[in-house]
This record gives sequence, C-alpha cells and structure tokens, in this order.
Amino acid sequence: MSSMTKLLYYPEALLSQRVHACLVEAGAEDTDAEATTRALLHASRIGVDSHGVRLVGHYVRLLRSGGVNSLPVPVFTRTGPATGQLNADGGLAHSAAYRAMDEAVSLARDAGIGAVGVHHSSHFGAAGAYVVEAARQGMIGLIMSNSDAAVSLFGGARPFHGTNPIAMAAPTSGSDPWLMDIATSSIPFNRVKLYRSLGLSLPSGVAASDDGRPTRDAQSAAFLQPLGGEEFGFKGAALAGLVTILAGVLTGAALDPVMVGTDEEQSDRKRQNVGHFAIAIDPARFIGQAAYDLAMGSYLDLLRNGPSVNSHNPVMAPGDREWQEARKRAETGIPVDPDTQRILGLI
Repeated sequence: MSSMTKLLYYPEALLSQRVHACLVEAGAEDTDAEATTRALLHASRIGVDSHGVRLVGHYVRLLRSGGVNSLPVPVFTRTGPATGQLNADGGLAHSAAYRAMDEAVSLARDAGIGAVGVHHSSHFGAAGAYVVEAARQGMIGLIMSNSDAAVSLFGGARPFHGTNPIAMAAPTSGSDPWLMDIATSSIPFNRVKLYRSLGLSLPSGVAASDDGRPTRDAQSAAFLQPLGGEEFGFKGAALAGLVTILAGVLTGAALDPVMVGTDEEQSDRKRQNVGHFAIAIDPARFIGQAAYDLAMGSYLDLLRNGPSVNSHNPVMAPGDREWQEARKRAETGIPVDPDTQRILGLI
C-alpha cells in the first residue's frame, strides 16, 4: 500500500468542528479558535494541504506549552489617515491577521488605501486566507509575513530569511477572486513536514541538509533554498528581504535571522514576535469601480483564452486551480493525513 492511500477524506463541517474543539480544549478562546479554524479550512478547502488542518497539532502544542498566549489582549492603534499598528500580544496569529486586514479595509474606505503592521504575532498559516476576505469586501488585499530563519540566502550555506509568504487577492465581478499565495522560499517548510508524514521524496533543488548540500530526502532536509533554485535564487532571496523590511523592520517585529526558532517556541515557551503587513486598496478610488470591473474582466479573458502548449490544459489565472479544487472538495471531502487523523480523533 502506498503512502498516498493512507489519506482519508472528510466533510468540511466535521473537520471544522474537530479543529475548533481541539483548539478550545488546548486553551484557546472561542474567537481565536474560530479564526484559526477558518484559516486552516481555507487552506484545506482549496488544496493547500501543507497549511490546512494538518497544522492544528502545531497550534495545540503551542497553546499547551505557552509558546503562544492563549488569552491575548490585542491592541490596535491608528497612526495616521491610512495607517495603523496592531500588537497581537503573542496570541494565535490568525485572529490578528484577520483583524489587521479588516482594519486595513476600514482605513481604505476612508483614504482609498490602508496599511496595518502587526507585531508580537506568530505563525499565521496560509496568507491567502486573509486577502480573500478583503476581496470579498470589494478591495484588493495584500499581506505578507516574516518568520524565523529557514531559508538560505542565494549561495548561502545556512538559513537566514524565513519562508516569508506574500499573498494578494483582487475582486472580480461575478466570479471568485484572482488569488496569489506564494512563499519566497522554494516551497514552504510545512510541505517538507507533509512529505515526511506521507513518506514522499522532495522535488530537486528545494531543500538542503545540515551541511548545506541539496537533498530530496524529506527526513534529512534541514532548511530550504530560496525561490528560483540554485541558478535564480537571488530573486527569491530579494523578495524575502522585501517581506522582512515591510513585515519586520517596519512593524517592530523580530528580524528573521535572530527570531526565536519554531523549536524553541514549542519547547522553551519562548515567543517569536512575528510581524505581518496588511494592505487594502479600494479600486473605486483609482480607476473607478465600473472601469476596474471591466478591465479585470478583459484582462482575465485575455489570459484564459491565451494559447496553451497542451490543449487539454488551458492557461489559468492565479487562483483558478484552487477554486476548482474547492468545488471538487465540496463534493469529495477534504483529504487528511494519518498524523492529523489521530490528532483530530478521526481514527
């Protein structure tokens, strides 16, 4: 039996209930558990399983160890007509990220654009969860987060930047948003952990062992390589720096290479002080709503009707594959790996 056959499929409603219950049992407040569950199910729904329900065990351990604050008192401060800062008080990051995006949207309704920095936060999962919320409110949403060192510099032999994701969503009239959600590393490290659970080999050029040598063995992968691989990794490393500046330097969060590591966070009850940076843009305050809707529709029509090298696989816009997967999983259920099945009490 192959490792992939160990995946079992469950309806979203059941997984949502089990995830929420696990978080509350571990000490999370109901509102924080709800936000975390919503973010995890977003990822699982669209097929980003590395950042989906499988992360519940990680957050449960952090709640129980004190690596995150189970009773945070976040404080938002408006610092200007279009800017604000949110102190997440060391709590689960999902509530903080949703709050930051909501505040950015509110600022954008007044000023046309809103930007909110977050500090004293933690790992926020799939960045796309938060920008989709902005798009559903008619705004272009952009969010990024720094994290502890897990990715080498271009040509570097040790980790320096975090995986430092960037996500953006743009509303489209009458259809699901255009959605980009990428790490600035070759892959997210949670995908390494998923491959470990499933017994799969990694793609080439994405990870390295302790000695800095490339490896495809998920078990021996110690850190990641930047987006672009061995030849063009300078691009990913530069994008990781962009995220560090906006989400770390600008917000007052810890810088990637000196941030408390994930292992220390779990075992020593130290908190990471992760930073996020959320931006909301109101299209109506630039080109105008009607013109924006027309231009986005034209852009996506041109994109999707472009020639494809494979007639069976048409060209897709960012997000198309994920929204297709969400429709499929609404019928088939969401796949869950064996480790997470046990954590959720499904087996």
